[in-house]
Amino acid sequence: MKTILVTGSKGQLGRELQGLSYTHVYKAYNFFHTDLDTLDITSRDQVNKFFAENRVDCLINCASYTNVDKAESEQEAAITVNAEAPGKLVSACAENGAHLIHLSTDFVFDGRNSIPYREEDTPNPLSVYGRTKLEGEKSVL
Repeated sequence: MKTILVTGSKGQLGRELQGLSYTHVYKAYNFFHTDLDTLDITSRDQVNKFFAENRVDCLINCASYTNVDKAESEQEAAITVNAEAPGKLVSACAENGAHLIHLSTDFVFDGRNSIPYREEDTPNPLSVYGRTKLEGEKSVL
């Protein structure tokens, strides 16, 4: 049975994935749903320990510092969670042969486009939140 680790499971997207994981379609998978209280993704030690104790085939990273307005005054927190933590996750996945699905935000763009953005479009974040999410994307790549 394949094991999927979902981070940020108390957030909006994480809750949705948690609900989906209980449907019959996903019964062939073993899910770990974690959040800050069960796995601090900003701690390399905690991430490595989790991987050492659990066989993870795929990690879906939904964790994020999502308070866009507060990120302006709490930049260090946003940087730690959005920009630095994804690098720790990608390292753990690489060391353990796990796949990583990293979710970001359209805040990496400036919102001036009149058509929907594509992954290939040039990012131009206008906020601390958007900039930190873009840095997280770069660390994953």
